[in-house]
Amino acid sequence: MTTRVTGWARGLGLAMTLLTIVPVPDRLKDAPGGPGREPARRAMTLAPVAGLVVGGGAALVLLLGDLIGLAPLPRAALAVAAMEVLTRALHLDGLADLADGLGSGRPAAGALEIMKRSDIGPFGVVTLLLTLLVQVAALATAPDALVAVVVAAVAGRLALPWACRPGVPAARPDGLGALVAGTVPIRSSLVVTAVVLIAATLAGAAAGGLAGALHAATAVAVGQGVAYLVLRHAVRRLGGVTGDVFGALVELAVTAALIVLATA
Repeated sequence: MTTRVTGWARGLGLAMTLLTIVPVPDRLKDAPGGPGREPARRAMTLAPVAGLVVGGGAALVLLLGDLIGLAPLPRAALAVAAMEVLTRALHLDGLADLADGLGSGRPAAGALEIMKRSDIGPFGVVTLLLTLLVQVAALATAPDALVAVVVAAVAGRLALPWACRPGVPAARPDGLGALVAGTVPIRSSLVVTAVVLIAATLAGAAAGGLAGALHAATAVAVGQGVAYLVLRHAVRRLGGVTGDVFGALVELAVTAALIVLATA
């Protein structure tokens, strides 16, 4: 039992290391050789916990902005910026790379080669700008921005265990995709999804009663639906998943959830 608990603690540490800039104690870090597939499985299963940290940081920015009297729009912009700082803008980078790769219209090998480049092309730039604009606008108009940013951040990371389910291959023989592809059992994803839905429903209910609860649950569901459609298209075009695909899924699920939460 102790070994199992330690394994999950290390998985959480790896999730924080991969998905945030939050420092992790040395005892929760992996050996110098790097993580294996079992720690990676646990990390991807616990990815929504990293979303809770990112969303919590953004919520704190919203609170501070409210205290100093910032208008909703700049307050939302700073909160979105905080999320990107807490993640090193890693997911945005993946979104831009995926947009460039898919937008090129090239076969899988050519698209993957474009995605490996360090520069960002026109598809990537436009996708980044539109995504950030939508996120800021949605958060600025959400009836309860604090709940919205936390629920959306968690919903975004919930897309990761589903993207790592069996049957979804890696597009390359190396990289993050190869490490985590097919590692998370469907049962684990269902359990994590149930926990996220219950937590989101309770948070929504606390902020807006029954309507708020339904709103929050719908936001989580819509975020996963969007992530599923993008994942299916990416796998069909690229032959599997990569780290860039994972980043894109997170950002698009966050955006979709925020749009739902911005509706009255």
